Amino acid sequence: MSLVGKKFPSITVDAISEMGDNLKINIFEEAVNNNKKVLLFWYPKDFTFVCPTELHAFQAALPEFEKRNTIVIGASCDTNEVHFAWLNTAKNNGGIEGVTYPLLADTTRNLSAALGILDAEAGAYNEDADTYLVEGSNVTYRATYLIDETGKIFHESVNDMPLGRNVNEYLRLVDAYTHVQTKGEVCPANWEEGKEAMSADRVSTAAYLSAN
Repeated sequence: MSLVGKKFPSITVDAISEMGDNLKINIFEEAVNNNKKVLLFWYPKDFTFVCPTELHAFQAALPEFEKRNTIVIGASCDTNEVHFAWLNTAKNNGGIEGVTYPLLADTTRNLSAALGILDAEAGAYNEDADTYLVEGSNVTYRATYLIDETGKIFHESVNDMPLGRNVNEYLRLVDAYTHVQTKGEVCPANWEEGKEAMSADRVSTAAYLSAN
């Protein structure tokens, strides 16, 4: 079920900084208390294959997000210790050395379960253990959330695990949402910063379509 238009769950999660400091981060509070947008991206596992390409891509775009008053935070269900080991592994050895934004360590899976992004479902009942066994990897898909300054989710998307994200699309979405916030206009298909937007009425739509 989509969470767009709703407040992001106010759940505090363990996290780690680039320097190895253990943190507690509440995404909702990060947005509201700092009056900033937040981009939260989830990836399946540390020390894997597509994942480091994405973490480095978000790092390369970090100055552009910062210009847009947007905090970038990565997340998986790995522990802080595994995160820190990966942060200290060289890029040319598959590591994420050089990444400077914080990483959530949702080992309890409280937040990822609330978001509904885990590859997991209840399987068969095991009588000996008196429990339902989990089917699936129990790690997250490549989910991405954009949260505004009030803690409201204005974008969510989920990729299957083999599919890496296009970081530039999230910059475009932040630009578009900021335009809506500041100009009161709506943004048509393929809109980018500097292009024409529209008023939310038939006359403006007709004029835009006639010109494009």
